[in-house]
Amino acid sequence: MMNCKQATRLMSEAQERKLEITERLGLGVHLALCTGCNNYHRQLQLLRQACHIHREQFNPAQPDTSEVQPGQKLE
Repeated sequence: MMNCKQATRLMSEAQERKLEITERLGLGVHLALCTGCNNYHRQLQLLRQACHIHREQFNPAQPDTSEVQPGQKLE
């Protein structure tokens, strides 16, 4: 069985890549049994959602500058 250090490492890696099936299964078992890691997992999900919402609200779509000529002002 995986320990908490391994579980938190996998949770972090899952933010960057898709976990292998064996990693997902092991992590799922650990999360079902470990309250601390389950709380950490929920916190990571909440932070990810908050960052996504923040990015959408405070970074509006940038204007397309591919057709802008040198010295031309963007409106």
